[in-house]
Amino acid sequence: MSDKYTPHVFEGENKHLRSTIMSYPDRGPWGDKNFRGNVSGYVIRDLISNYFPTSPPKQFIEVFSGGGTGQDVCQDLKLENTLHLDLSTGWDALTDKLPAPSDLTFSHPPYWDIIKYNQLRKGEFQANDLSNKMPYLEFINKLDCINEKIYLNLLNNGYHAILIGDIRRKGKYYSPIKDMAWFGNLKDHFIKIQHNTKMENHAYNKNSDYTRILHEHLLVFQKKELWNIPLKYVHNTNLEMKKLKRVSWQDLIITFLQQRNTGVKFEEIINFTRTIANTDNLEEIEMMIGKELKSEIFIEQKGLWFLTSK
Repeated sequence: MSDKYTPHVFEGENKHLRSTIMSYPDRGPWGDKNFRGNVSGYVIRDLISNYFPTSPPKQFIEVFSGGGTGQDVCQDLKLENTLHLDLSTGWDALTDKLPAPSDLTFSHPPYWDIIKYNQLRKGEFQANDLSNKMPYLEFINKLDCINEKIYLNLLNNGYHAILIGDIRRKGKYYSPIKDMAWFGNLKDHFIKIQHNTKMENHAYNKNSDYTRILHEHLLVFQKKELWNIPLKYVHNTNLEMKKLKRVSWQDLIITFLQQRNTGVKFEEIINFTRTIANTDNLEEIEMMIGKELKSEIFIEQKGLWFLTSK
């Protein structure tokens, strides 16, 4: 058997992944199939083969490697320089340094606390387990610290591929990829279809309007500069609608009518708009609102204004 690097050969003459959709109904022979949340080995195999089609990465690192999949895949591909790091083997992603610079790092962090690995892991409680019960923003802040560490450890032109899914909790939808900081240049964004998950067979209340989450995101970031770091981060805030620069009078009247949830007199609309308008000229305000109310969006009945029902 050859010891030479043997990347996966994609179908036909295609030398790379064909599209940004990944779907692997069979997770493959790699890793512990009973380890909850274990990634399909095809993901790691195809990532390595896609970005390193002719020669192996100088150093491959897998972070959150608990299920053993990455190590098995690397053995199949005849990769020599690989590291597989996990809290279960004594490596703490929040506090420990990465052992070597890498040109490809794959990370598969917990999806918040969907799977509580501290309860599955034998031994003492680990305070820095990202699957511990914690507020969502605390989880995102810790994930940012790890992603920053991974990016800084990359060799120039190296890649960080992170696989993570969305979460629904108490009716609210959370998407970590939209809330976490992005370090580096986004090279690719793959959507991975989930198969054989517990959520596939989860019984929602028949009156529930929930849509099943059956996908994950695989973002691939590239380090293209040594000293300058492209950084994208999210700032969440709530703004009063009336203070938005591009809000229209139509938007405001529609919202006001929804708030009142009943017919409204013209004078009431005028009094509302006077608190917002940049003019004290009552005649000017009346003309402006009168013009807006001519839209087919609004209808007058017996001196009261309503939204048109269609």
